[in-house]
Amino acid sequence: MTRPPVPIRWTSPSAAATRDLGSRLGALAGPGDVLALVGPLGAGKTELARGIARGLEVEEPVTSPTFVLVAEHAGRHTLFHVDCYRLVGAEDALAAGILDDRAADGVTVIEWAERLGSALPAARLEIVIDGAGEEPRSLALRATDARHARLLAAVS
Repeated sequence: MTRPPVPIRWTSPSAAATRDLGSRLGALAGPGDVLALVGPLGAGKTELARGIARGLEVEEPVTSPTFVLVAEHAGRHTLFHVDCYRLVGAEDALAAGILDDRAADGVTVIEWAERLGSALPAARLEIVIDGAGEEPRSLALRATDARHARLLAAVS
């Protein structure tokens, strides 16, 4: 059995650099991939999601779907952009039906992924962002399985 690689650390000096990292990830992402974004308010989760959308060739604007929970965007693969900010835990996520079988046909980006608790997909690329405001961001990227390790390897 192959172990997933250890996390990599990356420093983003700007929102544009964060979007560029997302674009590289989106260009390589495929159906069934899950990118779980964790970080405080203002860390750059939505900027990273915008970059992923760009890499997936999504043409429409991508904004935080806080009030709709899930936004679908057409691109090379469908982007399911999930925002769990308003959720309390796994029960809220399951009741809202935000993670369903449709996601297997697209790429899922989950902002505030830690709020999903036990409902968070086990197979994912986890991206933890530290920092806020105008300061550079520290990102830790960790694949939980071999499938997502390919994304990690491609950006390291």
